[in-house]
This record gives sequence, structure tokens and C-alpha cells, in this order.
Amino acid sequence: MSVHDDLTSVQRCLDDLVRSVKRLEQQMGGGGLEMRRVRTDADHLRESVALLREAAPGLGEPRRPDLVSIPDTPYDNTLWTDSDDEGLGARDRHAP
Repeated sequence: MSVHDDLTSVQRCLDDLVRSVKRLEQQMGGGGLEMRRVRTDADHLRESVALLREAAPGLGEPRRPDLVSIPDTPYDNTLWTDSDDEGLGARDRHAP
């Protein structure tokens, strides 16, 4: 089996699990802590499989991080007008 087939199989099983949890919740009521934990765990599993599907090799183009260009020009000095030097305090004030 390929990774794609395995992930599809896991997704089908999780869909069945979520349907079963919903039926169980209707029968037992959804107010109990145990039922909420089971529902939350099933949702976390679905999210995890979705992340695996995105990261799996050969299942689409891997997402590249957005690049941010940083200019070589110096920063505007007015950005630092009211800033404090870390550990030294403000330039125009003295320590008490």
C-alpha cells in the first residue's frame, strides 16, 4: 500500500469513528466529561491526519514558507525615539 492509500484508509476509519461517536453522544447525552473527551480526541485525530496528509510526500506540492525581503537601507532613526536600551534605560534619563 502507498502512503496515499494508507492515509485514505485512516481517513475513512476516522469518519466512521466520528459518526459512531455522534450516535453514541445522542444515546448517552453529550453533557458528560467522558463524552466530551471522546469527541475532542476524535476531532484531534482528524486534525492530525489532515496535517499528515499535507506533509506526506507526493501528495501535492509542499508549502514553502513566505519569504520576507529585508532592505539594506538603514532604518529611520525616528523609530527609536522613545525606546529604552535593554538593561540601560532611556538615553536621556538616569537610574534612580
